[in-house]
Amino acid sequence: MQPRVTAVIVARNGAKYLPRTLAAIAAQHRRPDSVIAVDADSSDESLSIMVASAPAQIADAHGRRTFGGAIAQALQTAAPQAAEDEWLWLLSYDSAPDQNALSALLGAVEIAPSVAVAGPKLVRWDDPTTITNFGESLTPLGRSLGLVNDELDQAQHDVQTDALGVAGAGMLVRRHVWAALGGFDPKLPSVDAALDFCVRARLAGHRVVAVADARIASAGGPELFGKKSVSAAAHNRLQRFAQLHRRLVYAPGFAVPLHWLTLLPLAILRSLGHLVAKRPTAVIGELAAAFAAIFDGGVVAARRNLRRNKRVGFGAVNPLRITWSELRELRAHERSGDAPDAAFEVAHPRLFGDGGAWVVLLAAVVGVISFSRFVDVRALTGGGLLPLSASVPELWSHVGYGWNDLAQQVVAADPFAVVLAVMGSLTFWNPSFSIVVLYLVALPLAALAAWLCAASISERPWAPMLAAAAWTLAPSFLVSLGEGQLGAVLVHILLPWLVLAVLRAAHNWAMSAIAALLFATIAASAPSIVPALVIALVAWIIARPKSSHRLLWIVIPAAALFAPLVVQQVSRGALLAIFADPGLPVARIASNGWQLALGSVVPGSNGWSSLLSALGLNDQYGPLLVALLLSPFAALALMSLFVPGSRRAIPSLSLALLGFVTAVAVTHLSVSSAGEASVVLWAGAALSLYWLGLCGAVVVAVESLERHSALPAFLTLIGVLALAVAPLWTLASGAAPVSASNGRLLPAFVSAESTQRDGLGTLQLTVTSPSTMAVDIHRGRGSGLDEQSTFAATSTELSAAEKQSATLAGNIASRSGFDIASELDDLQIAFIVLTPESDPDAASTRQRIIEALDGNSLLNPIGDTAQGNLWHYSEVAESSTTVGVTNTDTQLGRAVLLGQAIILGLTLLLAIPTTRRRRLRAAKAESAVTVIEASE
Repeated sequence: MQPRVTAVIVARNGAKYLPRTLAAIAAQHRRPDSVIAVDADSSDESLSIMVASAPAQIADAHGRRTFGGAIAQALQTAAPQAAEDEWLWLLSYDSAPDQNALSALLGAVEIAPSVAVAGPKLVRWDDPTTITNFGESLTPLGRSLGLVNDELDQAQHDVQTDALGVAGAGMLVRRHVWAALGGFDPKLPSVDAALDFCVRARLAGHRVVAVADARIASAGGPELFGKKSVSAAAHNRLQRFAQLHRRLVYAPGFAVPLHWLTLLPLAILRSLGHLVAKRPTAVIGELAAAFAAIFDGGVVAARRNLRRNKRVGFGAVNPLRITWSELRELRAHERSGDAPDAAFEVAHPRLFGDGGAWVVLLAAVVGVISFSRFVDVRALTGGGLLPLSASVPELWSHVGYGWNDLAQQVVAADPFAVVLAVMGSLTFWNPSFSIVVLYLVALPLAALAAWLCAASISERPWAPMLAAAAWTLAPSFLVSLGEGQLGAVLVHILLPWLVLAVLRAAHNWAMSAIAALLFATIAASAPSIVPALVIALVAWIIARPKSSHRLLWIVIPAAALFAPLVVQQVSRGALLAIFADPGLPVARIASNGWQLALGSVVPGSNGWSSLLSALGLNDQYGPLLVALLLSPFAALALMSLFVPGSRRAIPSLSLALLGFVTAVAVTHLSVSSAGEASVVLWAGAALSLYWLGLCGAVVVAVESLERHSALPAFLTLIGVLALAVAPLWTLASGAAPVSASNGRLLPAFVSAESTQRDGLGTLQLTVTSPSTMAVDIHRGRGSGLDEQSTFAATSTELSAAEKQSATLAGNIASRSGFDIASELDDLQIAFIVLTPESDPDAASTRQRIIEALDGNSLLNPIGDTAQGNLWHYSEVAESSTTVGVTNTDTQLGRAVLLGQAIILGLTLLLAIPTTRRRRLRAAKAESAVTVIEASE
């Protein structure tokens, strides 16, 4: 007697697929005896299409939007089981079976009475030669796993029959088994619902088989049920919850509390693992799945149902689970299938073999010659440079939110303090030595960065070599080195790396994190170019909208670093002050527009006027000579707009325009001061952005000219090399402001006394003009570069502490009846330093101050030192209170450090490279196409 088969077809918004599915059911060689059509809250024409097919019964599963829920609702209202040997054939609206699918399924179960569930081979809806699902299993840790996924069907898996589970779409199941087991678990609406049912069937003493001859075309099946698509993050969340739910259901009773208690800790650890594995989108889903499992109210009912039907132990199931060795083999097979297609590979120049290494080596030689006098020094000073704090703990105590001696109040530290703390930690035995090392390797680092960036979009060795030479010898870079503008130096070195990382960040979380760290470093080093970088990033996001979640992450670490300072500056109405250059403020005359166009960050002609004058030549020809030397470089950049593939030059020239506009803008913006002089923002970083865009355009031009590029490229290279002669001569001759230092910020006597007693202050007086004097208070060994504060430099109003110190300085620098002893005791000041003369016109003022200090009986003159004249107040009283608070002494300070540490730590985890990464083949193809487009 033939078994009776009732086909249950469930539809939810499946009008697109239903006609083919219904036609396939009607065309079966062994047609089902009865068809139940179930509509699960469809909003399209699904119901009318099913009615037109004249099924035996129409069921309305109102409120049941899942595959299993709709089947349960339909069977409750359906006719009772008509025969003892009745089977249910479960079909989704997008499950179109082959003509012999039902015959093959029945043939497999008729010869094996122990079989209660049979599953078909699911193939792609639009490509029946590709298998999408054929058998399911569990990993040793309980995660569900498809045995066959997206493989070409070559009958390689047709020998397998017994399976731990099969897919829900096309499943053939005995009706009395379905009823006894209660159907699909209602807490598993999609993912793992069929697998869980098959496991429970196995534990009830039945067999589950996969039938290779039964083929069903599927467009997603119950997992997508009624949805156009399910994101990878949502699928991971559903799969993780299903795993946790099954774990709580299958576990022995005594182990359930242990599993429940470990849900959240495991979720946190797995979230860190997702970050390391470059899957940050899975973090929220991981935590959401854990919380859903913690408050899972369906575990008790599911455990009760399992206990009621269980006939055998899990020993009957374990042989069908995937072993660790089988799992590794399966993963290896998937990785080999995801290997990049050779058709997308582009032959780029190699660092070793195509001239890149020689460029870097020559840059290193030039760097050593230019800074040879710094080889054996401990620290650098001059211009915008100062030594760093003497120890790593001091460096890190100046980040975040805490007391600042220069501001004389609790303020938000500059983000640049984090950059300096990291640099100083690398040379922990002498933090200031890290700046010396940076100067010695600055030129080769810039050459390497530029060469690799240019080589990523180039196929010819000439273009990266020319770009690396032009970038390394950029006038703004060399002048920034000589002027001690450390932030601009770092920006110039890191900008090519940032471009390279951002281009690859669209399809790679690791590159996105690296780009985020680079962006944060560049923003902290030169806040003035942040608007230009953000505009460029927004343009890239518009061009790659599908990758916006990766690209948006790039600005988050920088935002975390700047947030405390921005809030504090905005709260006092100084919004533009956030763009102030970090480090020691130095008043200089800004360049005009045409000088900026020539790459000159300081007035003049990139040092050529001075060099011509030193050679006894007419220095008026300096600007003309610079323009002549730059003309081949400018001509190639402009030519990029008129050669084949010119559309690739538009982004580069747009970046150059952003950099030039920013450079012009910052030279007209003054938000900080040095004494009574206003400080104009340093345009070096903006000019580096301008120069980067021009270098990119030159690469495009050289690439497009092909074999005709030799002469223009050679003339451009000669011009760039000749242009750098003057600034390199300034650096090598020692004429630049930067000079060697012993690392001391204050006289040796002050440093020695400070080691004996913490918190001692030094009042530093600097005569800036015949009528003005700058006042600073330092603690311990002095305020290094890492303790400089843009909040203090941009302050337009004196705080109470600053007024107190100004009053003390004014009275101590002149003969008066003011009681300075109480003020010195109150401020814990034991030393007074009058810095060396810097303005000849103020010599008489400085001499009067010396006489006033020498005539004060409370002060002991120590003498003239390298840091200036020194006096000692030896009677300073002991104080029971500590002056200032560190960045960990307040709740707000700890919160700022914790928040920044979490965001930077997560970004660093994402940035750590992994040796084994899984990528979708489509993403690889898209990434390769992006590279090809960039190189066209």
